[in-house]
Amino acid sequence: MALLPLFILILMAPSSSNAQWPPSPGYWPSSRFRSMSFSEGYRNLWGYSHQRVDPNALTIWLDSTSGSGFKSVKPFRSGYFGASVKLQPGYTAGVITAFYLSNNEAHPGFHDEVDIEFLGTTFGKPYTLQTNVYIRGSGDGRIIGREMKFHLWFDPTKNFHHYAILWSPKEIIFLVDDVPIRRYPRKSAATFPLRPMWVYGSIWDASSWATEEGKYKADYRYQPFVASYTNFKAAGCSAYSPAWCRPVSASPFRSGGLTRQQHRTMRWVQRYHMVYNYCKDSKRDHSLTPECWR
Repeated sequence: MALLPLFILILMAPSSSNAQWPPSPGYWPSSRFRSMSFSEGYRNLWGYSHQRVDPNALTIWLDSTSGSGFKSVKPFRSGYFGASVKLQPGYTAGVITAFYLSNNEAHPGFHDEVDIEFLGTTFGKPYTLQTNVYIRGSGDGRIIGREMKFHLWFDPTKNFHHYAILWSPKEIIFLVDDVPIRRYPRKSAATFPLRPMWVYGSIWDASSWATEEGKYKADYRYQPFVASYTNFKAAGCSAYSPAWCRPVSASPFRSGGLTRQQHRTMRWVQRYHMVYNYCKDSKRDHSLTPECWR
């Protein structure tokens, strides 16, 4: 009889295959693009005293005096943009570490943006990876975010992991270690960024909203807050490329799109690790995000 309760407990226990590591995507886009040093493709933008450039890596940090940021040398109209990042453990509430595309400096008040942001956390709680898309000023005081948030299947403070955005005229795909976690298709010109953007990275204080809607603030007793970047990749059609430049692909298909296996892996991530989807938020005004129901 003692075996029966044990059998029931085994059945009730969550499957490690369903809660731990995603299935293989079967294709690794990052392997198609060469790595570059920071100085090859980027330059310091702000917080110069809070950056350290090493031969193969960049370290930036935030303290009570400043954060720091960097920017690609050239703008792109499509491409694959990635970096391997390692985050700081412990109390990081209110702190955002970011890797993103933007044209805010070219179009202030009316810009486009595609974000990968790590939202800092309190002791014992996981980082939240937030992906977001802004189109034509929707982030400039008229906040129409398109956030999808995830708790990762690994601890991003233990090792470097590769985070990437693949932006083509058809779609935006967010990847973590080559695993697609989100696909944002172009459903209309009004809901998709089409103007050239630069690649940025930064660390800064966003205490007003970053951690549990601003409940927990940056605490500078734990400063400096440090982020390390390496394995930079930026390849595709720059704003200066000829018109015939062909957008890169996230899959073996030259035409773009994901394979069936990549779609299956992405669905797994969204089922087990997604913690917020703007399209399913009943508090949102979805007349402002028509792509949710088209």
